[in-house]
Amino acid sequence: MVRLLHAARTDVGMIRSGNEDNFAVNASGDRGLFIVADGMGGHAAGEVASEMAVQTVERELAGVRDLDDRTSVDKVKDALRKANRNIHDRTITEVDKQGMGTTASVLLLSAQKYLIGQVGDSRVYLLRDGALQQLTKDHSYVQEQVDAGFLTPEQARYHPYSNVITRCVGASPDVEPDVYQGEVRVGDLFLVASDGLTGMVDDRRLQMLLMSRAEPERKVHSLIAEANGRGGLDNITAIVVQVANDEEK
Repeated sequence: MVRLLHAARTDVGMIRSGNEDNFAVNASGDRGLFIVADGMGGHAAGEVASEMAVQTVERELAGVRDLDDRTSVDKVKDALRKANRNIHDRTITEVDKQGMGTTASVLLLSAQKYLIGQVGDSRVYLLRDGALQQLTKDHSYVQEQVDAGFLTPEQARYHPYSNVITRCVGASPDVEPDVYQGEVRVGDLFLVASDGLTGMVDDRRLQMLLMSRAEPERKVHSLIAEANGRGGLDNITAIVVQVANDEEK
């Protein structure tokens, strides 16, 4: 048996006056649901969009336990599409919510498997055997430029349009989420984060911080402190999940 050790925190950062990020953690034993949403839109509308996305997805996926069941992929997509509809409907009926939207990255874990649903540029990483891998792919302008060979990943980091996303939850009547899945091993460490972290802290530094022997709570604090130390230009949200043997404390 395995146990999921986890910690999560959000921080306003050093520049912004409000926090438009939201997150949810719902874990018991060897089953976990972890969500990060990074909202956009003026007059606190981004905050509303990210909160709606997190609440809808958490509610829709509350009963999903068997990740080997083929319907679980459809359930993740449907949950994100429902969040999209709820938010989009509200942008139509409430004038001050026009243009609001949010990213959403959803990580479902069982003892054997992970399942990820993603829209936008909030990321999920896996640290396994000392190697850090980004499991999701950003829906962003710069990622498209990297894919087309016009930018290197390093150039994309510092590009003036690095925060422009090409897909989000709530902006259009429909959205197509990406889904990723794979196996889980004891010792795996997952990170779900908004771009307030990943835009400020490069992958090599993330890897170093995640490889420390500290418990998840300390790791989350270190990640947020690092992003703030580098300028904290955006809201920062991080969830760290460690897959441990049931005997480990």
